[in-house]
Amino acid sequence: QVQLVESGGGLVQAGGSLRLTCAASGRTFSRLDMAWFRQAPGNERALVAAISRNSDRTDYADSVKGRFTISRDNAKNTGNLQMSNLKPEDTAVYYCAAAWPKVGLPRTEASYHYWGQGTRVTVSS
Repeated sequence: QVQLVESGGGLVQAGGSLRLTCAASGRTFSRLDMAWFRQAPGNERALVAAISRNSDRTDYADSVKGRFTISRDNAKNTGNLQMSNLKPEDTAVYYCAAAWPKVGLPRTEASYHYWGQGTRVTVSS
């Protein structure tokens, strides 16, 4: 069993930056692909970024390419999402998720087996 806990959310002005962290428990984190999803009010949860278990592959939603960077440190059992040039439309609850690897990085919510409780990001204009 893997438990994921997000931190780093908060209120930031448009154009600002935030760094989200996902702390994982257990010994299996390094064997899992991980991702960040977000859910804005009235919207479905959607992929923001994903990274393979050994960091050799990443994937981003078009809306965040060039502004967000996903990374992980398996030695510390953590994953990060560096968010820059934030926009009001980035306002959402951000979730960390992890999945047992398959071919390619999964982009759908149903493909991920473990989830954190979420951390709220609010970007003011």
